[in-house]
Amino acid sequence: MSNRQKGEDKINTGSPFGGPAGLLYVVPTPIGNLKDITLRALDVLKEVDLILAEDTRTTSHLLNHYQVTKPISPYHQHNEHKVLQHLVDQLMAGKKMALVTDAGTPGISDPAFLLIRECIKNDVKTECLPGATAFVPALVNSGIPSNRFVFEGFLPLKKGRQSLLKSLVEEERTMIFYESPLRLVKTLADLIQFFGEERQCSISRELTKMFEENKRGSLKEVYEYFKQKTVKGEIVLIVQGKN
Repeated sequence: MSNRQKGEDKINTGSPFGGPAGLLYVVPTPIGNLKDITLRALDVLKEVDLILAEDTRTTSHLLNHYQVTKPISPYHQHNEHKVLQHLVDQLMAGKKMALVTDAGTPGISDPAFLLIRECIKNDVKTECLPGATAFVPALVNSGIPSNRFVFEGFLPLKKGRQSLLKSLVEEERTMIFYESPLRLVKTLADLIQFFGEERQCSISRELTKMFEENKRGSLKEVYEYFKQKTVKGEIVLIVQGKN
């Protein structure tokens, strides 16, 4: 190993908490199995002044499991505009905060963008730690090409739904969607309408949990499978692009 590499390793593993300036850490949390949190994430959560959580009850369960006793405050889509300036003021005054969501990486179909953008505008340093994100294992494990893909997140419930699906008919890249168990069958039916029943797909639900399930096949096959059962858990839907 070169001296330069040794120096980089030393910097990366050293304490990030020595400076006087405020700092916002974006910290991924497990999407199911609590063991899927990184050692660095735990270090950050134990050292910051405040943890911002999408749901304080969910995050408290994780913090209690790892004996993290830092203060916790709610930060979610219903209050982010109200508390935004107060948080930025605290960060500018030197506070160090960790932003987490209920599961996965903040900002991926979860709150984070607004606060990060304001930090950048006000020259507050931000760092996003690597970690769990539901769509990555679902994509890799799907058997559908993963070299080029587009992330669509949750489809609109009503307004814009048909227009968006129509715009994706000619998409050649693999498409990634998030969906709730209550809307999965309807979404599969909509995809069949626009993409055709033979388009290949993969559904991953309850990732990293005891009842994890990965169902692969054509849109019609997967639709028929889930139409006949009660669907539970968070869902990632991978759909092959147009050939």
